Amino acid sequence: MKAVILVGGQGTRLRPVTYLNPKPMLPLMNRPFMYSFVIWLKTHGLTDIIFSTCYLPEIFNDYFGDGKKFGLDLIYITEDSPLGTCGAVKNVEDHLDREPFMVFNGDVLTSLDLTEMKKFHSDRGADITIALTPVEDPTAYGLVPIDGEGRVKEFLEKPGMDQIVTNLINAGTYIIESHVMDLAPGGVKYSFERGLFPQALQKGYKVYGYVSDSYWLDVGTPEKYLAAHHDIALGKIKYRYPYPELRDEVYLGKDIKYSDKNFKSGPVIIGDGTVIEPGATILPLTVIGDNCRISAGAKISGAVIFNNCTIGKNCRIKDSIISHNVRTGENVNIGGLSVIGDNTVIQRDNELTNGIKININSAIEKGQIRF
Repeated sequence: MKAVILVGGQGTRLRPVTYLNPKPMLPLMNRPFMYSFVIWLKTHGLTDIIFSTCYLPEIFNDYFGDGKKFGLDLIYITEDSPLGTCGAVKNVEDHLDREPFMVFNGDVLTSLDLTEMKKFHSDRGADITIALTPVEDPTAYGLVPIDGEGRVKEFLEKPGMDQIVTNLINAGTYIIESHVMDLAPGGVKYSFERGLFPQALQKGYKVYGYVSDSYWLDVGTPEKYLAAHHDIALGKIKYRYPYPELRDEVYLGKDIKYSDKNFKSGPVIIGDGTVIEPGATILPLTVIGDNCRISAGAKISGAVIFNNCTIGKNCRIKDSIISHNVRTGENVNIGGLSVIGDNTVIQRDNELTNGIKININSAIEKGQIRF
């Protein structure tokens, strides 16, 4: 069975870090998120993969190539303009060989059992199977009520409180029989959620919901992107770390300069070639990328710092996202889920907290921001 991964979105909710980096290629525990994604597919026998790209497509190809070194067969189909979730799949239809296939939103971290989902689909002779997951607050999502056999009854898009009849939402993973795609128009923007699925249901196709309480997280916002790192570190989802465990939950790459006094306790992840100066403190739930420098007196807690960053003396970085090639001067405080874009230089004595976002290539003068 082939897999189509939808990776064409611009990641607008995660800006500024997605201006230069497509969302599915942002680092997750110091490897591209999409690396973990395709390895998850591979564990369930899905090795023939189509990337449906649109935004910054070359970054996927540069990293994965033809997929052979990962044990995969990859091809890339790039949209000239965004075609929507279903339109993107219609655009790759010629590569699906009129066989059943799977579709994945490329921004979901999940432990969904795809092998069981495929069996569920086959056992019921379904035309479409949609992975469903329960959520605490379903009002922000499209709801998918099902009957006792798992057959979808209707689709409710972002209902009001008086319309909530289930807490099951579309989890962004589908199995689709090839003939169903005959319903989809070609070359136009068209969605599964508001187009193909309701249309197929109305025409009497067998549409089922596969319910799972597996870990599931849409990593499309700064809050959830940071939560994905914290949840992995806390063991909420199984994950194979890229580095060996030095001691209790401290994972270090190659050629790192540090002392044991830099770490109070784990979980902590540090990338290759990073220098942590004496007197710097790395606290739990911190992920630091490759070739960074953390200066003396700095304290990092619960933050994700990308590659090639320099954090100045006596800085405080807490629960925030620092993108590639950022440099800070001394006594800079970044916290409160703030996001700093690529190639930014922040001079000393700045306070960037309360969810502030700093655009790529910015230059912040000494003491300029107190927020």
